[in-house]
Amino acid sequence: MTSTNHKHYQTVKDNSVSKEVFELLHDEDWDMLITSPQPKGTELSKYYESDDYISHTDSKRSIFEKAYHFIKNIALKNKLSLVNSLQKKGMLLDIGAGTGDFLLTAKNDGWKVIGVEPSEKARTIAAKKGIELKPVADFDDHSFDIITMWHVLEHVPDLQNQIKELKRLLKPNGAIIIAVPNFKSYDAKYYGEFWAAYDTPRHLWHFSKTAIKKLFQNENIELVKILPMKFDSFYVSLLSEKYKTGKMNFIKAFFIGLKSNWKAKEKFEYSSHIYVLKNAKN
Repeated sequence: MTSTNHKHYQTVKDNSVSKEVFELLHDEDWDMLITSPQPKGTELSKYYESDDYISHTDSKRSIFEKAYHFIKNIALKNKLSLVNSLQKKGMLLDIGAGTGDFLLTAKNDGWKVIGVEPSEKARTIAAKKGIELKPVADFDDHSFDIITMWHVLEHVPDLQNQIKELKRLLKPNGAIIIAVPNFKSYDAKYYGEFWAAYDTPRHLWHFSKTAIKKLFQNENIELVKILPMKFDSFYVSLLSEKYKTGKMNFIKAFFIGLKSNWKAKEKFEYSSHIYVLKNAKN
């Protein structure tokens, strides 16, 4: 991915860990935002060192965490239904597997599963559930029927290399499922610098529908379907309210989430999207 056509888009703060300020640059060639500066290597890991980083814990300490896990359980069933609609049960790889709940759901449904997860804390929790996690380099070419990345692609430092790896690992008739936030949604525009899904600097990239299509097309992978993640507008709005006002405003967040989903119908710009991709037919 090479482009120098970058323009200032937004200044944003790391509201959850460091309180540092970052810039979002709009890459007009790919129609995506880039976090600047981007922390590298071990420097990046310190931005994940928080008990509040919810995808790396099974904690249910607060009403917010309890609500998150309640919605997550519904989402797990929806994710499994999507996977089952695409392929007969075979080998499934989840990259950024977190504490392993999706893999456990798929395993219990008859899939052969394996995952990748950089967080040692999350890997320890997943192992207790009987979920095997390995480095992506350990996998053979064309090993998987389904590869999933649920809100993970935005975290990957080397974006172009990651997409090449997905191409390498996917069986010829397999499918890739990518879920990422959408910076063109109503809730993103409404909350601006306080939009929780910017989540800088953990989110290094911020995608539009055009960006996903172009990035994967570059590796001869075709975008075949886009689906909304309607729950995300409520979750993100609730967290954005906290960043903006200092408190959880459940009622206000609910109405902003509802409005975001309603407005999304016009141009299909939901808070987050699921993208289904397959190898392009020659």
